[in-house]
Amino acid sequence: MKQNNYNGALQAPLSSGFTATSTASEVIQGISLAGKVAIVTGGYTGIGLETTKILAAAGATVVVPARSLEKAKENLGGVANVELAELDLMNPDSIDAFAATFLASGRPLHLLIHNAGIMFVPLRRNSRGIESQLATNYLAPFQLTARLWGALQQARGARVINVSSQGHQFAPFNFDDPNFDNRDYKTLQAYGHSKTALNLFTVELDNRAQAFGVRAYAVHPGNIWGTELLREAPLEMLQQFGFYDAQGKVVPEVIASLKTIPQGAATTVWCATSPLLASIGGVYCEDGDIAALAPGPGMSAGVKPYSVDTAAAQRLWRLTEELTGLPFDLAE
Repeated sequence: MKQNNYNGALQAPLSSGFTATSTASEVIQGISLAGKVAIVTGGYTGIGLETTKILAAAGATVVVPARSLEKAKENLGGVANVELAELDLMNPDSIDAFAATFLASGRPLHLLIHNAGIMFVPLRRNSRGIESQLATNYLAPFQLTARLWGALQQARGARVINVSSQGHQFAPFNFDDPNFDNRDYKTLQAYGHSKTALNLFTVELDNRAQAFGVRAYAVHPGNIWGTELLREAPLEMLQQFGFYDAQGKVVPEVIASLKTIPQGAATTVWCATSPLLASIGGVYCEDGDIAALAPGPGMSAGVKPYSVDTAAAQRLWRLTEELTGLPFDLAE
């Protein structure tokens, strides 16, 4: 029987046995991915790199699209079962070209992991005039999923993993001004707005795709130190989050409370491989399990109801087709 996560109907932990301290290698223990093909965007730095290594070690062929092939080659040197390809998520033509090349290989796609993302950036726009966080964190995953739809169907049991964030709690999706055309740009608001969009996409994609054997999951990896997500963050903002003190020095006790990169990749890998999720999708997950709903104001564990809202998920799908100029008819 078809189920969906409209209005967070399925947001209830499964007692997976994993926690915030579980690592990617622990959640995949005993699972073979021999013969499977995965794509991991941003799979050459941070938690994406860890995800790539873990999936490849389990036997999957992992395609890593990269804006910097030189950096990807350096970081993935010596890792077996990995293929590199060029991709710039800010460039819609680059997304189409990457997808076309993969489709031409004739292979099924078992795992599509939208790991790449940006945060703390100043106002930038892509060639279509779309704000960069919305373009990179949400519209690019939508376009890439649509373009690779045939290969996902061919896998007969594919999973799409959208790496989201607790940062979705910074803002609901703003349908009145999705592109910051008529309001002041605030980088954290833009980030939250883009991750809420990714969560809503997860809900609606799973609802539409499960009939074709494709399931979707949104992931909060946790708060992690040592990734490139902070590379453009102003010092004042990092001080606001407590990472640095008034003198601009790292606060060791705060850093020690954050997840390691192997812990940060765990929920992505769990969603990609866990048999517990064989008949459930469209859910937002954290700490190696499905998260609970997080009603009420303020930041907390779990997913905000506005981020899994039925009407918003359906409305966003239609708006995204307009913004990208890409009708995503799953029947095709």
